[in-house]
Amino acid sequence: MNAIPSMVSARSTRRTLAGIPEGPYEALDAIHIDAKSNLEAQQVADFVDRVYTESRLRLLIGEDVRAIGLVLELVRNHFAGRLTTPTSLARASGLSHGTAMRTIDEFLQHGLIVRRPRTETGRSFSLHPTTELLARWHGLAKEMRAIAGNLAAGKPSRSRAGMESSEALIPPLAVLDAKLNLPRGLRVLVHADPTFMAMNALKRQFEMILGVEIHSRALSIDRLRKAIVANGSQRVSDYDILACDLPWFGEMAGSGLLLPLDALIAETGTDIGDFVPDAVASARWNAVQYGLPVMSTAEMLVYRTDLFADAGVEPPRTLAELLVAARVLHRPDRGIYGLAWNGGRGTALGHTFMTLMAAHGRPIVELPRTKDGFDGEAGAILPLRPAFLSTEARETAEFLRALMPLSPPEILSMAWYDRARAFASGRSAIAYSHTLLAHLYERDPESPAFGRTGHLPHPRGLNGRHIAPLGGYALAIPANIAPERIPAAWQALSLLTSPGAAKLYILNGSLASPRFSVNGDPDVAAISPVIGIVDTMARQRVLRMWPRPPVRGISQVIQIAGEEIHDMLLGLKTPEAALADAQRRAMSIDGAAIPS
Repeated sequence: MNAIPSMVSARSTRRTLAGIPEGPYEALDAIHIDAKSNLEAQQVADFVDRVYTESRLRLLIGEDVRAIGLVLELVRNHFAGRLTTPTSLARASGLSHGTAMRTIDEFLQHGLIVRRPRTETGRSFSLHPTTELLARWHGLAKEMRAIAGNLAAGKPSRSRAGMESSEALIPPLAVLDAKLNLPRGLRVLVHADPTFMAMNALKRQFEMILGVEIHSRALSIDRLRKAIVANGSQRVSDYDILACDLPWFGEMAGSGLLLPLDALIAETGTDIGDFVPDAVASARWNAVQYGLPVMSTAEMLVYRTDLFADAGVEPPRTLAELLVAARVLHRPDRGIYGLAWNGGRGTALGHTFMTLMAAHGRPIVELPRTKDGFDGEAGAILPLRPAFLSTEARETAEFLRALMPLSPPEILSMAWYDRARAFASGRSAIAYSHTLLAHLYERDPESPAFGRTGHLPHPRGLNGRHIAPLGGYALAIPANIAPERIPAAWQALSLLTSPGAAKLYILNGSLASPRFSVNGDPDVAAISPVIGIVDTMARQRVLRMWPRPPVRGISQVIQIAGEEIHDMLLGLKTPEAALADAQRRAMSIDGAAIPS
């Protein structure tokens, strides 16, 4: 037991490990000990005994609990993206060199450490925790925090989380057995949003996992689309992986800019059944898979539960009720506006018109009806048929006109971040908002909406139904990638869309997971109620892709809608003229056909 003081002293060099709770010894920081209290002294002794027992059982370290120092160093380096060699690990473990090397060999034999060659000769290698060790460490950390919580509350230090409790937990990502064969590193083109920003913040960790440098370029939504198209015109792609907005897959795949993934999925046995079905379908074109979802988000109506309660207003289920609620809560004299939405010219307002038209009961382009909506994948075999002359389009235009006086004064320049920020800051009582940006009010205690936010699917029009339009991105491989880079690019894409990666994004700022297994992870579910709400919507088929279908020409249709309706809201055109002009312009898109 002489090793115990040295174990506790590890707090002096403690680091927060990305993706897992703090270690079991760091949990002692939560305990306020009165040395004069016999009861507390007994509790601490009980805690230390549990640490000793659980460490031996979970980490398979035998009787010498000092080996925990080796595990701590290995795990810390893994999450910090630092290289660990046998010599550096032995030196940092606190064990004698001989004991440390023997312990390392035992961990190798138990499959808890992996050796990865650093050079082509294989004479030099680095050490990394395996998936098994990371899972065991994660379980131990959860166990210790539970025990410490009981101790701090003056309860018996029995575990709340037995060995079986960690089965639903997705363990942290382990390194690949061999470095990716990607000279000059992995080159990625992504969107500048919270999920990809989390990916960038974890750059060093992903570089350690993949074994190569990552060169990432993040662009706004319109610039990203143009960059993907421009890259496709080159003889050889500048990138190994592309992030595509889900509605773009019709355009990108239909134009031959993306590599089909079906053969790679079959060859590697990749299970896509864990993904949200509509997200997978959005990244499919003509029955061929071209991408795997990396982030799925739902556009929902969010509202201030406290303001609604104070005003005696019920959460709106229909668009008529929404207008009433926005009118009651619209108090410009108090700096509170009724409803925030995307009103910015072009893509932003085009998305608003498209999703609200779906709430009125019809997609922005003609699609075949199904028993629960419309067939969003039919665009692969049907010509583009704009629907701006429909009754639903006219109702949508009139609804937006009715919203104008109940909106923030800058509404006609507002986009995705702006509307979420208006709601989070307390300037808007209601907002249409993607869960992609829910962290602005779900994870910020300073926000007036923190803990006071209700979430609903889109209120419906007379002929519509309650749906939450699906948003998000999928990762794809450019069709013009150098052939020799395809295997490694696919390996990287698979890892970056894996459950472990999706969990890591959420633990580092994102609230948009495309996987059911990740949504059900206890660590993830505890972060925000919105994760469970979206998961339920996906399972109940409320989260749908047909409002934003991946059909060829959809980007142009969205842009046209956002320009013509913007002119209408400025008073430059009547609704009839704006919709007629939108129809005429959309008809000129390559592949468009006259609606039947």
